[in-house]
Amino acid sequence: MVKLATAREARLYGPALTVRRWEYINAGAYVFGTLLLAAGLAAVCASSDRGVRAAGLVVAAAALVVVAAVNAHDLGAHLAGVDCRVGLVRFDPQLGLVELLVPALHTAGCVLAVVGVAFLLSQGDGRERHAADTMLAGALLWLLGSALNSCQVYERADGRAQLLQSSVQVPVLVGSLLFLVAAVLNRRRAREPVERWTMCLCGSVLWFVAALFNVAKVFMMHQSDAPRLEKLRGGAQEWLSRDREGRVPLVWRSAAPPTELR
Repeated sequence: MVKLATAREARLYGPALTVRRWEYINAGAYVFGTLLLAAGLAAVCASSDRGVRAAGLVVAAAALVVVAAVNAHDLGAHLAGVDCRVGLVRFDPQLGLVELLVPALHTAGCVLAVVGVAFLLSQGDGRERHAADTMLAGALLWLLGSALNSCQVYERADGRAQLLQSSVQVPVLVGSLLFLVAAVLNRRRAREPVERWTMCLCGSVLWFVAALFNVAKVFMMHQSDAPRLEKLRGGAQEWLSRDREGRVPLVWRSAAPPTELR
C-alpha cells in the first residue's frame, strides 16, 4: 500500500486545470486512509472486548477501501499520462512493472484484505481459516508491489528527487513486510493474537509515515525549483509525442508494420 511513489513526468491525476489539486487530494486521502487504518488496528490491539475489536476491524476495512481508491487513482493517472497506450511498455518496461503493475497489485491486496476482514466479522464455520488465507494473499501482493516500487531506474532525477522517492518507498516496503510476517504467523497460529495485531499496527504506522513523506514529495514536485523528473525511456517518449501529433517515427514505420498501441 501501498502507495505508488514514482518520479515520472507522465502522470495526469485530473483535468488539466485542476491536475495539481487532484494530486494533492490523492496524497491527502492516503494520509487519511493510513491514519484511519492505524486507529482501527490500535483499537483492536488495545481492547479485549469483542464489540470494540469488531468496531476497530470495521474502521480498518473502511481505511483499506480508501487506500484502494487512492491506488486505483494512481493507476488511472499513469494510464491517462500515456493516453492509455499500454503498448508503450514494450519500449519502457518500467512503465509496466512500476507505474501500472504496482498500483494494480496494491489495489488487489487491499480488496483481499477487506474480504479477509469480512470473513473475520462473519464468525461462520471455517471463516477464520478463509480469513487467514485471504489476508496472507493480500499481504503477499502488498510486499510484491512494494518491492517493485523500490526497483526504479533513474537517469534524469537528481539526488533530491531520489531521496524523496526513498522516503516513501522504504517505510512502505518495511510496513508491507511486517504485514506479511503477521499474516504468516496468523495462518500458522504461531503467536498470540495481540502480538500479530501489534505487528499490523506497526506496519500501518510505517505506512502513515510514508504518507506524510508522500505529501512532502508531491509538494516539492510542484515547486518552481522542483527536482528533475523522469521521462519515458526506450523511445517511448518520442513515440507518445509523435503519436499525439498524429505522426509515427519514420524509423519505426519502416522497420515494422504500423501497429496501434492499445
